[in-house]
Amino acid sequence: MSEMVQMLAPDGTYTPDPAWCSHAMTDAQLRTAYRHMVQARAADEWAFSLNRQGRLGTYPPATGQEANSVGAVMALREDDWIVPTYRELGGLLTRGVPLKQFFLYWLGNEHGSAFERELYHVTPIVLPIGSQLPHAVGLAFAERYQGSDRIAIGFVGDGGTSEGDFHEALNFAGLWQAGTIFFVQNNQYAISVHRDVQTASGTLAQKAVAYGFEGVQVDGNDVTAVYAVTAAAAAKARAGGGPTLIEGVTYRMGPHTTSDDPKRYRTDDEVAEWKGRDPIVRLQKLLRARGLMNDDEVAAVIAEAREQARREFDAVEPFEKPSLEDTFRYVYADLPPLMQRQLAERRRRLERTGT
Repeated sequence: MSEMVQMLAPDGTYTPDPAWCSHAMTDAQLRTAYRHMVQARAADEWAFSLNRQGRLGTYPPATGQEANSVGAVMALREDDWIVPTYRELGGLLTRGVPLKQFFLYWLGNEHGSAFERELYHVTPIVLPIGSQLPHAVGLAFAERYQGSDRIAIGFVGDGGTSEGDFHEALNFAGLWQAGTIFFVQNNQYAISVHRDVQTASGTLAQKAVAYGFEGVQVDGNDVTAVYAVTAAAAAKARAGGGPTLIEGVTYRMGPHTTSDDPKRYRTDDEVAEWKGRDPIVRLQKLLRARGLMNDDEVAAVIAEAREQARREFDAVEPFEKPSLEDTFRYVYADLPPLMQRQLAERRRRLERTGT
């Protein structure tokens, strides 16, 4: 197992790794990555605030993890499949998914997760841990079966590597040599359970070895390294070289969700240490050092992202709330008799009590 791949240090020093420099980001890509990461951070912070205002339900913040999904999705083709969990806001924005659609989803409207297939090639956001990974393998296998060189990337958190679906997906991917990239966002905690309590493996990346393919650990707060490693994995998969597991070592700066209290299981010193590795601040230092952005441009990007977050949410907040019938609308083609009775009972209670 090789050492963790890192090219952009926390102090902004950029040292291209010879093993990965053929996939280095261009200056234009660095600027684009910064905009996407800032946009994701602003939307994330606004969503957290909206929850505290009572205008948005339970929400899972992704602040601190932006470099993972942004860097990974930028390294793919626009027609490759993205199979997300619930912390890939940056990657969705990178693919072009409207922020208002993301907000619509967290308002409880399923239309927010109905991504236009041929436009975005993104599957619905998945909340059950790890259940989406077999789908990523199936998509990649199906594309190859149809003679296409499209590949699929499936995202999962470190907690997902303890689920059976994770191991089943890796087993099939290795056996079939499917063009799948498994991207593990190792943010150190599965809710309150630290990575060290979940597994005896030295790294999560090395779990791929048991299934016959390569695993790479990358600094998940270094967007340049994430991009390079994912681009190499994509090229290999497209050429028939099989899957790759990428472990992005990062940190969840906020709570698991807005219902969580992280102070119960981690220290302020730990959070402060990781704050010094902030992926956005790190990239900003590189952009300034290269003369790619100045103070005014940085301030403008941040202000625009914050304004957009508010504008996009305001556009969907008035949308009609989901109806009682929507509870079953996307589950059954023909509602079973038991569900019909439950729906009727629930409707009568709603008419009687208003709740």
